[in-house]
Amino acid sequence: MSRAYNFCAGPAALPESVLRQARDEMLDWHGTGMSVMEMSHRGDAFVSIAEAAEQDLRDLAGVPDDYAVLFMQGGASSQFATVPLNLLGEKNSADYVNTGIWSTKAIAEARRYGDINVAASSEASGFIEVPDQDQWHCNPEAAYLHYTPNETIGGLEFDFVPDTGNVPLVADMSSTILSRPLDVSRFDLIYAGAQKNIGPSGLVVVIVHKDLLGRARKETPTMMNYRVTADNASMYNTPATYSWYLAGLVFKWLKAQGGLTAMGEVNTRKARKLYDFIDRSDLYANPIRPRFRSWMNVPFTLADAALNTAFLEGAEARRLLNLKGHRSVGGMRASIYNAMPEAGVDALIEYMVTFEKERA
Repeated sequence: MSRAYNFCAGPAALPESVLRQARDEMLDWHGTGMSVMEMSHRGDAFVSIAEAAEQDLRDLAGVPDDYAVLFMQGGASSQFATVPLNLLGEKNSADYVNTGIWSTKAIAEARRYGDINVAASSEASGFIEVPDQDQWHCNPEAAYLHYTPNETIGGLEFDFVPDTGNVPLVADMSSTILSRPLDVSRFDLIYAGAQKNIGPSGLVVVIVHKDLLGRARKETPTMMNYRVTADNASMYNTPATYSWYLAGLVFKWLKAQGGLTAMGEVNTRKARKLYDFIDRSDLYANPIRPRFRSWMNVPFTLADAALNTAFLEGAEARRLLNLKGHRSVGGMRASIYNAMPEAGVDALIEYMVTFEKERA
């Protein structure tokens, strides 16, 4: 049977070697006689796993010492509330940039807690481009500016890091983190759901400048308070231990691949070859302006939507999995995160060529 390639946007494919290691350690982690799922999060064994994962992440992303690294629960969507509860403070206002569905959701949730100014939006264009920053209407007194560097559903990605002056910059990096080199110092807070480039679902990583800790509103739930999480090494309660463990294995795998510079080179090639093929094709099309096309999530449509079912059935038969686009936008979407090898992209292109020729 041919190898399967999973193009799911999340929960996404994990590196095969990571899954094999997790399998081998499932019943007995390093001679402890316990599965990681059975360990006390306070015990020396799991603490060693947690500390190694944090250090490996710091090494990979170059996280400075004046940033806290938090392993929280609830996924990125929980951060839509956690961010304003922790950062709005007495200012009670924040700027947001709207470039797609996840930005829209973040804005809606933040409005439950404060005065949210949409500093820029690409909604009028159908979210196919990012507004030039000189067109943004920002509040220099905002508590922070929030943006989504990559819109997982729409496949729209910023090709620049916004300059916010003295206003803290907050980024939802769920679908781009660890896909290329990252200058953490340009951000004040980064959060990322794990289930794309980090590990399985149930975990969200937060990288936050320590100057922003201790600003939470008094009504902020204890479990959502960044200061409490940092002071307790992300273990105020029982954390998502197995997800944390698997994330640690992924971090070690990334190091073994050569780190983020090497991953960035691979991811550039994967995205370029898929977009280049789509642009040459008469059957397939990508709606995003080329400058803002996502490296990680490649949506595409067929010239005749009536062919969608046949395309997906043929893909499944070839074990090219989860190519159906998000229900809100339709079409197709190939998510090509770190764990997707170039061979998987090559196999997809080969199938797309065959499908097109058969209908020429």
